[in-house]
Amino acid sequence: MKIYGIIPVSPFAHAKTRLSPTLSPSERENLLKVMLKDVTKSLKKNLDEVIVISADEEVLHFSNELGVQTLKEKGQTDLNGALEQAVKWCESKCDRIIIVPSDVPLIGKANLERLIKDAEEYDVIIAPAKGGGTNALLFPPGTIRLRFGDCSFFEHVKEAKRLNFSIKIHDSFYLSLDVNTAEDLGEIILHGKNTYTQSYLEDLKLKVKPSRGAERLRIEKEPKR
Repeated sequence: MKIYGIIPVSPFAHAKTRLSPTLSPSERENLLKVMLKDVTKSLKKNLDEVIVISADEEVLHFSNELGVQTLKEKGQTDLNGALEQAVKWCESKCDRIIIVPSDVPLIGKANLERLIKDAEEYDVIIAPAKGGGTNALLFPPGTIRLRFGDCSFFEHVKEAKRLNFSIKIHDSFYLSLDVNTAEDLGEIILHGKNTYTQSYLEDLKLKVKPSRGAERLRIEKEPKR
């Protein structure tokens, strides 16, 4: 079975603004790059081809340097429109497609080999994100109507059932962890051993502290000397 992976990537300079209280613009941009390195590294080990789709030339150039195929978004499209473009490019070349976001740096710890193996038995495999989204969707090309966005996990399950597809839920802490908040950074520091992302956050001198507030973890940056 030939499986292609698709990673949609937003412009480095515009993403992860929720992290602005913790990281500077250049630090956020570099964070996106190291997370993409972790995701592409893991997918390249397990898939036949990896494709990054983006409207941003810097993203495409960086992805080329990582040794993956790149596609430039055509026109003004939303996330699902860009993904449909990438799916159409892939569909005559492979038996299954897996879509993964670029901000799940612990994917290498998520037993991706098991997920890929399950594709021999199930039509659709879905890995939920911790907020109800979808952090991996594996499916036969040209079938599923993509529903990425708020609570997309439930929409993708509903779509697979509509098609009478067999479904496997790949429930993984590591794959559920997409990075959007300072607390997420703390989880990467704690659990991301041997990832580019953990190494980068440690280079920034970020420290994890327990919190008694609404968040479980608090992030502090060591003062410059």
